[in-house]
Formats: sequence, structure tokens, C-alpha cells
Amino acid sequence: MGTGSSVLERPGREQRINLRATKRQEAVLRRAAEATDRTMTDFVLTSAVEQAERVLADRRWFTVSEEQFAEFERLLDAPVAPTPRFDGLFARPLVFDAE
Repeated sequence: MGTGSSVLERPGREQRINLRATKRQEAVLRRAAEATDRTMTDFVLTSAVEQAERVLADRRWFTVSEEQFAEFERLLDAPVAPTPRFDGLFARPLVFDAE
């Protein structure tokens, strides 16, 4: 058998995260880790990363009703109210215009 990388090897973990927990929290986590046949570290990290991904996904994806989306589109398509700053900006020559 060769000495190459095994498919079962885990990527190296270089970062340390220290946590403090109550006795009850530690006991619940330990029981859950044992129930899923994982180490405490693997259980806690997997659970924390899954929750973190859900939290971050909530900030990228959201759902709205058809009426809410129609209103959103209407607001996006509505013309911007003219202001002196916008008028000045649009009066400047474009950088891509040939001179």
C-alpha cells in the first residue's frame, strides 16, 4: 500500500477557537456528539459552521411576495428625482466619448 494521501484524510486545522461553556452546555454537546458518533470538536465545528452559513445566507437571499417584488421593481424603474449634483454629473463629458 502506498504512502500517498488517503481519501479519508481531513484537511489540516491550523486555527484554534477557545470556548467557555456551562456544565450543562458541555454535557448536552458531548451527548449529541456521542449520539452522532463524532468527536466533540467535529460536532461543535460542524454545527457552528452550518448555523453561520444559514445566518450569512439570510443576508444574501430573501423571499418576498409577488406584490412586494412588483413594488421593488417599480421603485428600481422609477426615474431618479433631479438634483443639482446629478445634473452636474450628467453634464460632464463621458470618459469613453471620443474627443
